[in-house]
Amino acid sequence: MPVLARHIEAAGIPTVVVTMMPETAQQLVAPRIVGVEFPFGHPFGMPHNRDLQRLVLGTALRLLAGATAPGTRVDIDVEWPQPRGEAYKAWQPSEPRPIVAMMLNR
Repeated sequence: MPVLARHIEAAGIPTVVVTMMPETAQQLVAPRIVGVEFPFGHPFGMPHNRDLQRLVLGTALRLLAGATAPGTRVDIDVEWPQPRGEAYKAWQPSEPRPIVAMMLNR
């Protein structure tokens, strides 16, 4: 996403990357970064948690409106409400996708 964001920015459209890997986004020179410590696949928080989703979205919009320098990063200090291992198991499919199964069999 950071590389794509840079290309979109080059076309004159401002972007914000909301990511679970803010250090990587910084290394890849994303224009604006909102860092969250959530499980992959949930950059805006838990499903149906509107307050948390609004917090992430509001942070991204404020960053978009107020960042004065490229590479500006804001981290959201919110803990996921369940242990990370449980969270990853909860959203993974019961059977691995064919490509994942192939990689696991090697």
